[in-house]
Amino acid sequence: MGKFVDLVRTLALAWGAPGLFIVSFLDSSILPLPGVVDLLLIVLATRNKAHVIAYVLASVVGSVFGCLTMHAIGRKGGEALVRRRFTGPRVERAMATLQRHGVMSVLIPALLPPPAPFKIFILLAGVVGIPAVRLATAIAIGRGIRYATLGYLAYHYGEAASDYLADHGTEASLVLVGGLAVGFAAFLLWRKAQAPKNR
Repeated sequence: MGKFVDLVRTLALAWGAPGLFIVSFLDSSILPLPGVVDLLLIVLATRNKAHVIAYVLASVVGSVFGCLTMHAIGRKGGEALVRRRFTGPRVERAMATLQRHGVMSVLIPALLPPPAPFKIFILLAGVVGIPAVRLATAIAIGRGIRYATLGYLAYHYGEAASDYLADHGTEASLVLVGGLAVGFAAFLLWRKAQAPKNR
């Protein structure tokens, strides 16, 4: 497995944006490559700053298509497939979270760095019937924020961005997620307040 990951990294570095798309697709679908997309994005953006936007877009689009693949698997294979792949109470918690909060339960994990659980939410999104378009939108927003931030850091700080992420990546992600959660809570309160007026 280690040799295969090294090969994937080498090919991605050689192919640039198309390579990032493939790695991001694999990481979000059938093959776990935790942290590889982040690292490759930083390295490529540092080496060729003129193509930062292309690298970010390739990473986001690859992730969206990878997640849609997992979503389709969850939709067709159903809950039995998920329970064979993932064991323990986290399946129950993830299912309850998705049924209660929908796409927000996917958007937040999409922002977080590894080893935060992510694929289980994508699979279960298919099981509970979250529409593919809504899922793709949530993934595009979450991954877009994450990879755009990485691209920005790499553009301005070079490979030192990877050291910064190693030291502060988790804290920065939690602050971002906290802000998103506050915004979502405010939206729910606003919608609740507007409900009587719409009757």
